Amino acid sequence: MTEFSIDPWDPGYAAALAVEALTERGSTSAELELGVEAEPQDWAPVVPRGSAPSCLLVADGVRRIDARIWVHGEADPMPLPGIAASYAAGIVRCGPDGADLAEIEVRRSMISASADTPEVKTRHATFQPAMAADSSMEGLSLALQRQVTQLELELSIRHRREGTDLLLVDGPLRGRTHLTDTVGYIKTHHISYLPAPQSSVVGALASGQRTPVFLMGTSWRRHAWYLRLPVTSTAPWAGIARCEASADLSSDQVVRLADAVTLALQPLAGVPYKDPRAPQNLVPIGGLEKLLRHHLGDPALMYRALRTAARP
Repeated sequence: MTEFSIDPWDPGYAAALAVEALTERGSTSAELELGVEAEPQDWAPVVPRGSAPSCLLVADGVRRIDARIWVHGEADPMPLPGIAASYAAGIVRCGPDGADLAEIEVRRSMISASADTPEVKTRHATFQPAMAADSSMEGLSLALQRQVTQLELELSIRHRREGTDLLLVDGPLRGRTHLTDTVGYIKTHHISYLPAPQSSVVGALASGQRTPVFLMGTSWRRHAWYLRLPVTSTAPWAGIARCEASADLSSDQVVRLADAVTLALQPLAGVPYKDPRAPQNLVPIGGLEKLLRHHLGDPALMYRALRTAARP
């Protein structure tokens, strides 16, 4: 009889693992060094050693486009497109006695490629001007994401106790590799970076185990490893997350970091009855995202305020 398994993620969301990641192995141009912790032929699931850190800081941010805009600048012969956007970032401090919200900060920007982008004061908020590299939607979106990342970075530095706190950022580590004891956390997978023999080790992981650490280079270099969070599904990559750390760490340093993170994340795994993206959407991340979106305010109210401010 043909068997099948159910992906634990709610079908309303994109799958945790894109189909192409399994069916198009080898299509990635990433440069890999698989022998950081174990020789490629010796890869096997790793049971982490040591203990979880006493404190884990979790940083996350959210963004929202409130309106599409046109900037009528004196230096531009034609109006240039842009976006009015709201974004927020927060820090949660997780310890043996639970999790506490450290801080949330909200900012708002008018983003365009025009040097004449104005500051816009509305009834409910002030939008500060910000530059984008170009007027494409991709360029505007990248400029917004850079601002979100910068705000996360500022909050992380503000609340970090160097030498004692491990920092987990939701998403790739790009732009934050200079921070010590910092790990990027990726919960969706669009590409299977590993060759077939090592990728099979990911599927063989039990809850609480991780793969050996490897080096990965695309447009930037970082250490990486996969881990499996507590999950009952038998779907191939159910409960799998990828972690990233600085390429400047020694093999001993990154192995200790990988063990500590793998141990720290197990009790923080999301649960299906609370989160449709469980277990990868960690409880602190899911809770923080809801708070951040609430702090952004009502989108319809903000849109009306922007329209009122734009009237001559």
